[in-house]
Amino acid sequence: MKAKAITPLMKQYNEIKNKFPNTIVLFQVGDFYEIFGKDAIKCSKVLNIVLTKRHKNSSIELAGFPHHSINNYLPKLIKAGFKIAICDELEKKETRKKDNVILKRGVTEIITPGVVTNSEVLDAKTNNFLGAIYYKNNSQIIGISFLDISTGEFLVGEGCQNYINQIINKLLPKEIIYPKNKTKYIKYILNNKIQRQLQLQSLEDGFFSFNSSYKNLIQHFQTNSLKGFNIQKLVLGITSAGAILDYVCNICNYKINHINSIKRIDLDKYLNIDNFSFENLEILTSKNEDAVTLLKILDFTYTPMGGRLINKWLRFPLKNIKKIKSRQKILDEFLKTKKIVKPIRKKLKTIYDLERLTAKIVNLKATPYDLLILKKNLKHIIDIKDILLYSKSKIFQQLAKKIRNCKKIYRVLEKVLFADAPKNLKKVNVIKPGISKELDKLRHVVTNSEKTILKICERERKDTGIKNLQINYNNILGYYIEIKKNMQTKIKLSNKWKIKQMLANVERYITEELTNYDLKIKLAQENISKIENKILEDLTNFLLEKLSKNQPNYKLIAKIDVILSLVRCAQKYNYICPKFNKSFNLYIKGGRHPVIDFQINSENNSKIFTYVSNDIFLKREKKQIFLITGPNMAGKSAILRQTAIIILMAQLGSYIPAKYAEIGIIEQIFLRVGASDNISIGESTFMREMNETASILNNISERSLILLDEIGRGTSTYDGISIAWAIIEFLHNHPKKPLVLFATHYHELNNMINYYKRIRNLSLSVKKINNTLIYTRKLLPYGCQNSYGINVAKLAGIPSLIIKRANKILSFFEQIQPLQNLNIYRNYKLITNFFCQLKIKQLTLASSITILKKIQLFFNKQ
Repeated sequence: MKAKAITPLMKQYNEIKNKFPNTIVLFQVGDFYEIFGKDAIKCSKVLNIVLTKRHKNSSIELAGFPHHSINNYLPKLIKAGFKIAICDELEKKETRKKDNVILKRGVTEIITPGVVTNSEVLDAKTNNFLGAIYYKNNSQIIGISFLDISTGEFLVGEGCQNYINQIINKLLPKEIIYPKNKTKYIKYILNNKIQRQLQLQSLEDGFFSFNSSYKNLIQHFQTNSLKGFNIQKLVLGITSAGAILDYVCNICNYKINHINSIKRIDLDKYLNIDNFSFENLEILTSKNEDAVTLLKILDFTYTPMGGRLINKWLRFPLKNIKKIKSRQKILDEFLKTKKIVKPIRKKLKTIYDLERLTAKIVNLKATPYDLLILKKNLKHIIDIKDILLYSKSKIFQQLAKKIRNCKKIYRVLEKVLFADAPKNLKKVNVIKPGISKELDKLRHVVTNSEKTILKICERERKDTGIKNLQINYNNILGYYIEIKKNMQTKIKLSNKWKIKQMLANVERYITEELTNYDLKIKLAQENISKIENKILEDLTNFLLEKLSKNQPNYKLIAKIDVILSLVRCAQKYNYICPKFNKSFNLYIKGGRHPVIDFQINSENNSKIFTYVSNDIFLKREKKQIFLITGPNMAGKSAILRQTAIIILMAQLGSYIPAKYAEIGIIEQIFLRVGASDNISIGESTFMREMNETASILNNISERSLILLDEIGRGTSTYDGISIAWAIIEFLHNHPKKPLVLFATHYHELNNMINYYKRIRNLSLSVKKINNTLIYTRKLLPYGCQNSYGINVAKLAGIPSLIIKRANKILSFFEQIQPLQNLNIYRNYKLITNFFCQLKIKQLTLASSITILKKIQLFFNKQ
């Protein structure tokens, strides 16, 4: 583009755009936000708005939308993954010194997927984290931090590559920032799935300095050191945390007064469920869009804060028995004291997202309606505190004492603001009478304007004799007199009327009196707005001083909300309270899979199906490993998932779907079920299965629960049996003695109970009536010898011709290769012991020949 063609406006836009590369600049021009060039092309598609040119002869593309509609369009741009810079006009046309000078404009806010406070963009019940990663050369440790600017939650940690991937999968940040010179390494340590799910943003290396980061953190938290947060030794973590603060404050222009703490991410405190196990359990999400997740079963929370907390509890189940029992006690107390549940739930139903409202107040984006919501919600918190405090329960009284007194803040809001108002409330009349005498006088002028205009109208009707004379108002003329044209002859013309507008049927006149009165009203409204703005500004400053006192209350309200959600689950689904001990045993009597239980007991299925519960009793010294056999579709995988989910529910403090349960605390759950290729990185089904199994076998602890399904099925039968046997043997002989459920179709493995004392067989029963399978879903204390694969194929609808042929082929193989041919596996230990006990030095030639003949005879029989 030639320099002559660039207008002053476009020159200003280009200067701003150059400062923010890879960013969509929303450029305010009067009442519109305009987007230019390639950005306009992108946005027009996402927003479905018209793409045009600046002028007829211009080559610059243009798209735009009304200034006041930004909340409708901004969420779509953010969800599309764009980084947005909002460039506002910083002065008004009437305040500009010279008409030919372009208005001052500047970027007032940068919004990225990880830095958002707009409620229209955010999911109310999930956190919106921005992450930061810092790595130092020649170090295996990586620093990481997370900040949710909308709630003020700030986390930091350090660990190896596995730790980083695991924590990212748990917290699911929308964006991660990192040093530009570490781009290759960052992409190497983050797996492909993570890179697809979030946006990576490189920053100049200067953002990642330990000294400046440490200084920024202690200045922000107003402390002498970071020892109080137990993070002082996390050099790489502190560096990443300081970079996040710098990015949010200095690049994105956000204020962070509501961030009053930083917590260390210590995974050792929580039940560890690796990423592929967590996905397989379908706790929060499922690959199947119609699937019911555990979160959907458990989440009866009313508040957004409670929704986020139950999500967090599911990601981070506890290992500490004391903390688990503490949650259980509160839950149990609510179940016993039903009278107070209803009034508390009633209060929770109308509590707003106070954490995110706090962020709006800090960034001066809170509307008068937001302040009214805050006032109303503080009253609900006071009421909840009183309900708990005046109950007879000591547990509730202790809980009430943790809720900080917020009556002073409420009283100030109550004194200044009206009781309630609609959501589209304007600033006029937000402030109560009596706060400002000048405001009350001005309001009196405005509220009485209608009466004054009516008096003027009546007077003019008498003076002119025109009964249908009207005094109306519009933004252009202000107040004006309107009469029909056929009444013109009846007008007693006077100098005070001046014609202003002539239309087809009516004429409009103005008078000096109406003009002066219009100016008086407008001036009063402007002064009202100024006074109210000043009062609201003072009120906001007061709230900013009290932020730290209020925020802990929001976390307690969230906890109460989650506990009451779990109370409702216990009542609705007939859950029981599990018992915990320090043993290495696991006893679940009458266990049920919560999702399957929910689906069966739904209105449509309750008359057709009944849920068959099952018992699991793993005892480290006697019943360490259970081998579960049974036909296809009998429910082996469901038993594995059910056991894992029950443990997870129990250790987050929930009641569980069972008749009785005693649990020795579990530190790790490993679940390997299902089969899926990972073609993108060249992994077959079997390779992925082996990778995941290897990860399990290399990370066993003494409180691990290992759940394996069909290990070895991706290769030949003998290879698969050999691998499965060796893995089970390894787990049996492992010094940590993990608890194991191993589901398999390799019935040959049932013979392992003859050689390993802590292995037991289980099978899922099935009845065969008239060549038709009937699944009873009940666990039996012995192994199964048939997979009934052909029967399952028949149930699936395979043509009868194929089924008949399959039965003939099966009969043929059973004749030529009976199951007895696998006695080598059953006699594996016998043969091993035989050779180990041979005293070779004492053997004569004759005795050696005899032994060899016996071995030859044995193998001939096989």
